[in-house]
Amino acid sequence: MITPPLPTAQITLPPGFIDLGLGDPSLSLLPLDLLQRGAEACFTRKDPAILQYGAEAGSGSFRLALADFLGKGYGFPVVAESLFVTSGISGALDLLCTLFTRPGDVIFVEEPTYFLAIRIFSDHGLRLVPIPTDEDGLIIEALEDKLTEIQPEFLYIIPTFQNPSGQTLSQQRRERLVTLCQDRHLLLVADEVYHFLSYTSQPPRSFAAYTDLRNVITLGSFSKILAPGLRLGWLNAEASHLKRLSSCGLLDSGGGMNPFTSAVVRGLLEDGSLGQHIQRLKSIYRTRLEAMDSALRRHLPEAQYVTPRGGYFFWVRLPGHPNMESLQSRASQARVGFRPGVRFSCQGGSGAYLRLGFSYYEAGEIEEGVRRLAQVFVHG
Repeated sequence: MITPPLPTAQITLPPGFIDLGLGDPSLSLLPLDLLQRGAEACFTRKDPAILQYGAEAGSGSFRLALADFLGKGYGFPVVAESLFVTSGISGALDLLCTLFTRPGDVIFVEEPTYFLAIRIFSDHGLRLVPIPTDEDGLIIEALEDKLTEIQPEFLYIIPTFQNPSGQTLSQQRRERLVTLCQDRHLLLVADEVYHFLSYTSQPPRSFAAYTDLRNVITLGSFSKILAPGLRLGWLNAEASHLKRLSSCGLLDSGGGMNPFTSAVVRGLLEDGSLGQHIQRLKSIYRTRLEAMDSALRRHLPEAQYVTPRGGYFFWVRLPGHPNMESLQSRASQARVGFRPGVRFSCQGGSGAYLRLGFSYYEAGEIEEGVRRLAQVFVHG
């Protein structure tokens, strides 16, 4: 009996299957050579401390390099003391839920929102209250109204090139939101995982500009700009929050998150390699975004969507009242995939929507994938 090989990656696809629902970078964009150089530079320093239990907030030298990188990218200074190393966005959210909430607590989320964040919040027994969005992001008036009814433990948003909608919270709304959070003593958790992946224009100011305030925490990650398998990210917050995070039992026992991985990535921050890699990614993803936009216009002209300016995703509305469960089944038979919009709602909404990603496939595969979807949606 031949035992099938155990999987290496989270997602494995059958040959010839095009899953446009994926939100992963393609294997060809994962920079083995870059990380090899980073590892060689790391070992050249001959510092065995990188293999020791790490400082709770993360390596000081790594946070200094990260602060410099972020300051250049954001356009304003970032201090290393405001940074806390995480195991990616997912790890940061799980840690925040562990320390800042208890089962049964309420948090506010955007409608729609990242479906796997919903999973993390559900694991902690939290009650999710949706706040509606439009093309400019979270609707501040709707948030104000909801705050007259209930005070949540925190508000979770993805303000830039949101997953799944691709929308970006306008600068005017960002400023109003920060003021509102201060006035109402509301903790804002801003997931800025796509902030550095803008393809047509600079995004509004990062919420890291406001993290000297006690009401703002921002999250970032190397998953989309370097490699998700690193499980490395950062949290930017005011000192009292960092103290609470650093003193938790998890870090007291295990030390800081990913000290060795941080040491490898540090060199890429210091020598400018990561910045160059991001520029390459932006050029490639811009081409793939344009390919998906063109394919949708050609094959699904009746679909409604706003062309994203960054990130990974198109948020597409189909006409009428489509049966997404049936469409998904037929799409699978046609060897193509998508993510139904209802997954991104904590109240069962967005039933006419689907999320399509352009990060994983090259232009020709995107074209073929959209063509297959159109055959399913239009001809059944």
